[in-house]
Order: sequence, then C-alpha cells, then structure tokens
Amino acid sequence: MAEGDTLISVDYEIFGKVQGVFFRKHTQAEGKKLGLVGWVQNTDRGTVQGQVQGPISKVRHMQEWLETRGSPKSHIDRASFNNEKVISKLDYSDFQIVK
Repeated sequence: MAEGDTLISVDYEIFGKVQGVFFRKHTQAEGKKLGLVGWVQNTDRGTVQGQVQGPISKVRHMQEWLETRGSPKSHIDRASFNNEKVISKLDYSDFQIVK
C-alpha cells in the first residue's frame, strides 16, 4: 500500500461561527466527495465536532478544508485535531450528520 493510501482516523473540533450556517451539511458533502467516512455533529459549546476516516492523503485534504474553508457562511477561528491513528479498516460505511 502506498504512503498516501494508509488508512487513518482523526477526531476534530471546529471553533468559530460554525452553527446555524450549514457547516455540518457542507462537511458531510465534502467528506463524501473525497470518499471519506465518519460523522459530524454540533456541540453544546457552540462548536462542531466529529471524526473522519480514510486514506491519509484524502484526510489531510479534509483537515485543510475544515480548518480554512467550511461552509460559505461560516467563520472558522481554529480547528483542533486529536487522536490521529493508523487503522486497518474503516469503522463507518458513510459520512453521517449526528443530531
């Protein structure tokens, strides 16, 4: 398996104006477009959190998107990425919005 094909899992939390701006919907769409799996949800703290899994090269692209782009009406102050680990198989079959 090539370096860019190694499967990884990363937890994320996005801070800023990220609720009420379709951030979860756009995150789900971007994840699916990249062929990634995982989940995204709003928190009681006014942030958005989730987990993304897939080939390392695609996950890196998603991390950059979460940190710099987001949804058109969002304003991202910062992104936190934690618990990155290599995985042998995907834990999810889709990219879900968790209510």
